[in-house]
Parts: sequence; structure tokens; C-alpha cells
Amino acid sequence: MSPGGRKTRVIVVDDSSVMRHLLSEIINAERDMEAIGGASDPLVAREMIRSMNPDVITLDMEMPHMDGLEFLEKLMRLRPMPVVMVSAFAEANSQVAMRALELGAMELVAKPKNGAGGIAEYALEVTSKIRAAALGRPKKGLAVPVGPAAAAPGANAVKSPWSNKIIVIGASTGGTEAVKDVLTQMPVNAPGILVAQHMPEGFTRSFAARLDSLCAITVKEAADGERVLPGHAYIAPGHSHLMLKKSGGGYATLLSQSEPVNRHRPSVDVLFRSAARSGAANVLAVILTGMGKDGAAGMAELRRAGAC
Repeated sequence: MSPGGRKTRVIVVDDSSVMRHLLSEIINAERDMEAIGGASDPLVAREMIRSMNPDVITLDMEMPHMDGLEFLEKLMRLRPMPVVMVSAFAEANSQVAMRALELGAMELVAKPKNGAGGIAEYALEVTSKIRAAALGRPKKGLAVPVGPAAAAPGANAVKSPWSNKIIVIGASTGGTEAVKDVLTQMPVNAPGILVAQHMPEGFTRSFAARLDSLCAITVKEAADGERVLPGHAYIAPGHSHLMLKKSGGGYATLLSQSEPVNRHRPSVDVLFRSAARSGAANVLAVILTGMGKDGAAGMAELRRAGAC
């Protein structure tokens, strides 16, 4: 529910009448939200937003008259509000999806796959992200990206004083910008960092590449069995859980495509629990943003095991 106990009011913006109908049905099936309108293009959406004052909009990427990114940029400059991007185009072109997040979108949802089971799972994903977006605080305007901090000569060769330390980070809705804000502040000899960010498959490689271009540390999409090095951050792939394991005198990554946990893969709980088992005394755990309970149990387990 929105503040005051009323339903979260949603406008669906999509040039496909089939998609507008599907999303409206999904939204209206929930007790705490309602689809109050559907717009076939951004010009219609603009007038609806003015007259109906929704709590959240879902926004397609490709539409007539004005594409979703251009509309999103204008919207966040003039009337910031929670936006969930819903688009097949976003999955095919993850650089465009990253741009949507930079412009202020709270979340990304790919268009649904075929099959009744897929639609049921999809409905759960859409409504969960609408709820989380409704609680978010959209930023007005566009933050100008900055380049990586200049490293001191020979800084990469300096031994890290935290070579045995590990930072594990969990983030969900709105977390991409929060993760960026944290990682861009890290020095080149920072502890190794593992990040579980709720993000659809296909987006995490571009997300890691974008962060790598902005940070002094090296940021990459995690692979299985990599040694965790100081000055490096490893982003969980959208298709796998990311875990920490002991490896000789240090640590390594472990990927798993086991079942989702708390409806998520990658799951923050899976990462945090693996860190608790692998050396909690050397671990600092951080939850930057949340959606549901993912990460809560793992954080408690880390705390009991002696992590910070």
C-alpha cells in the first residue's frame, strides 16, 4: 500500500495493447495496487501523469513519437517519480538498460516468456518490483558520471593492508546506483568485494563494465573459481548465485545455478551464508537496498559467526 494505506496507483505505458492489458491484469489482481490507466505512447502518458498523479509508472523502452529513454530523461528532470522499465528491448541491448538506470529508473523487468508457469512467475516479479519502486526515492535530474579516481604512481603494486579481508554487498531495487556510489569511492588496494545485485540475466556484464569504467578498482562479472583479489569487485552474474569459498590461504568465487532463494538468483542470502561459512571473522557485510527479505537471514548468520 502507498503511505496512508491506499492502493499503489500505477499507469502502464506501452505501445502494445496486449502488454498493457497483461500488465493491468497482473496489477489489478493484487489487493495493494491498481492500474489506473494505460498509455500507448509517451505523449498520452504525459497527460495521464499530469491528470492522474500515479505513484508508479511502468515504461516500455521502444515506443512511437518519443522513445522510452528520452521520455524517462524528461520525466525525471521535470516530475521525478518511481519508474519500472518493462521491455524486451532492454534485455537485447543491456547498454540501453544501463542508461535507463542512470537516468533514474528504479528497476528493470524483461517482457514475459511464453507459458502459464512463466507468466505466474513473471507476475510475482512485476508486482514485487512495483511495490519496491513505490517505496523508493527517485532522483531529480541526471547525475553526471565521473571517471575513475586517479591512482598514485605504482599504487597497483602496493600490497593491500586488507589482503585477507572480504567485503560482501547485497542490493536490490535502486541498488545499481547505490553500488556505483560505493565502488567509485574504493581505493585501488581495497579488500576484495563480492556483490549480489538483483538484476535480470543479460544485464550484469554491462553493469560490471560500466562500473569498471568509473572505478579505480577493477570491476568484473564474476566467473567460477576465480581467486578473490584486493582491488577487485566481482558482480554476480544474472543467471547464477555467487558464493565465497576458502582457497588455500585466500578466497575464491563459486557460481551455482541452483534454485532461486527468496525468489532471487543471484540471492544475497546465498552470498552472505557462504561468507559466514568461509571465514566470517574476515568479512564485512553490507546491504545497500532491499526488496523483501533476501539477505536478512544471511546477515544474521554472518553476525552470529563474528562478521562485521
